[in-house]
Amino acid sequence: MAAIRGLIKQFPRQLAQQNLPRVSSFFVAYVGAIQTGSEARLVGCCALQFYSKRLSEVRSLAVHPDFHDRGVASQLVECCKQRALARGIKELFAVTSQTEFFQRLGFATFRREKIAMFFEVN
Repeated sequence: MAAIRGLIKQFPRQLAQQNLPRVSSFFVAYVGAIQTGSEARLVGCCALQFYSKRLSEVRSLAVHPDFHDRGVASQLVECCKQRALARGIKELFAVTSQTEFFQRLGFATFRREKIAMFFEVN
């Protein structure tokens, strides 16, 4: 979990830093070790947070900048989709500023064009 937190901390403006899902909710991507015999390096993570038997959230998606545009994020989201399918989840959502990325992966705005709205309680 320390490595996941370290990766997420690289994106303080984009990703929530508190109340992360449990480590068992995360999929991770590594480089090294098997291919090179070197120490494995965490380069990506993504969590699937279950809210009900029907609804789950794809969240905490982070990929190290050195590994952007290599398909790591897409593969991590695909892992979340597959786990949701295996668990019988009907709908996934993502709260994101990267709408084009998620649209390429089949996500869309809600059927009736509803928008998630937030209120920060201080």
